[in-house]
Parts: sequence; structure tokens; C-alpha cells
Amino acid sequence: MRFLPRDEKFYDFFEASARKVMEGATQLEDLIRDFKEVQVKAKKIKDTEHEGDVITHDTIEMLNLTFVTPLDREDIHNLITSLDDVLDYIEACAERLSLFRIGKTNEEAILLVGVLVKCVKELGESVFKLRRLKGADSIMRNCVEIGRLENEGDYVCRAAVAKLFEPGSDPLEVIKWKEIYETLENAIDRCEDVANVMEGIVLKNA
Repeated sequence: MRFLPRDEKFYDFFEASARKVMEGATQLEDLIRDFKEVQVKAKKIKDTEHEGDVITHDTIEMLNLTFVTPLDREDIHNLITSLDDVLDYIEACAERLSLFRIGKTNEEAILLVGVLVKCVKELGESVFKLRRLKGADSIMRNCVEIGRLENEGDYVCRAAVAKLFEPGSDPLEVIKWKEIYETLENAIDRCEDVANVMEGIVLKNA
């Protein structure tokens, strides 16, 4: 295994972005599990998402100013933007929970956000191993687990949506929760996008 060229700043940005994604996912889980002060909690998640945007902007700005990069330029861009996409969907879910005036949470949302938090944990672990490609095999295991969790998220989401259409359901609640579930599923899907970028980086630099 050869070591990557040393340019610590890009890895600092990757790790800072991963921390923001983990922070946002944890905040969303708290919002859904402890369904109080929803608007206040959604605002905190919005702030976290904005901080993530700043990291993404700074990374791309540095990429444009750097002649020699430690990874392929495309990989740097794809990794930082795919991390940002996860956080964007986390914030979008929080926003919907606030705007839709949801009265109470439910077990399906708790299950889905639980899958998301597990995905983000694996994602964070893989990003923190990227510096000097420490533990490439371990990074690949993280990526495989994210793929497994993404499949689990698909199953949980389909079951949750199916339950919405049981007889006697309130049509307005069906519309609200279907969009919330699908936004959560999109956040999980974007974690798999990060894993795909990470796998490509590992394979290119093995």
C-alpha cells in the first residue's frame, strides 16, 4: 500500500464535513425521538447545514487554487459535494417536520432515522481513515456496511409508506409522512453515494 501525497488541508476539510454530517444526523434523531421544540431543533439543524455549506465552499475554493492535489481533483470534488448532499437532505427532513406542523412522531420515522445514523457513523469512520489511506480494507468494509444499511433503509421506507395507505388513514397525513419518509430515504441513499466515491478513491490509490 503506497501512501498518498501529504496535503493535510483537504483531509481537514473532509473530516470537518463528516463531523457536520454526523452532528446533523444526531440532531435529527433527537428531533424525531424527542418530538419537542421542533422548530427550535430544526433551526439548529439548519445552522449545522449552513456550516457544512461553508466547508464545501472552502474546499472547492482551495481546489481551484491548488495546482497539485493529494487525490484526483474529481474525487476531491465528488467526495466533498456528496458529503454535503447528505447534510442537505438531513436539513430538508427537519424543515418538513417543522413546516408540516406534524403533531407527533411515529415508530417508522424513528426506525428510518436510526438507519440513517448508523449509515452516517460508518461514513464518518471511513472518512477519518482516508488520511494516508490508513486501513484501506477497513474503509471498504465500512462502504459495504453502508450498502447493506441502504438496502435496509429501502425496506423500512417501503413498509412505512405501505402502512400509510391502510384503510382509514387521513389523506393529508399520508401526503406529509410520505414526503418525510422519502426525504429520510434520500439522505440514506446519499450516504451510499459517499461510499461509492470512497471505494473509487481506495481502488485508485491501492
